[in-house]
Amino acid sequence: MITRANGKLTRRERLIYLITTGLVLAVMVFSIINFVFNDHFPFPNGPEGAFVHLGFPTYFKVELTLAKILGVLALVIPAVPFKAKEFAYFGFAITLASASIAHFGRGDASLSVLFVMDPLIFLGLLTVSYFYFEKSHSLAVAAKLPGHQ
Repeated sequence: MITRANGKLTRRERLIYLITTGLVLAVMVFSIINFVFNDHFPFPNGPEGAFVHLGFPTYFKVELTLAKILGVLALVIPAVPFKAKEFAYFGFAITLASASIAHFGRGDASLSVLFVMDPLIFLGLLTVSYFYFEKSHSLAVAAKLPGHQ
């Protein structure tokens, strides 16, 4: 394994990590705001909310909103332990994959294929973010090992 003497990502790697993480967090914050203030988006023509449209019980909106808030905080706050950040990544991955499946299962792809593809695109960005998050952690741990130069 090749490690850097300072135990940090290169400038390019850090930039990729920050951009991908920022985009994913922006989507999560957007969805939190959307869940709280505009449950009908992106289905303004129907009387039902988005969660009802997708076949979810109304209480699920509260659970998912709280989980997303905690996940965003876990990734933004530097003092949060590594394992908690890993849980946030895992939770976001399940959320994005499930969103794509739910929209596909409901037939929303007939309205726009983006309902199904959009969560998968952000899942890809989340994967890139996690790759560099994990690499950064591995480099930091390796730099602390005895005998590391």
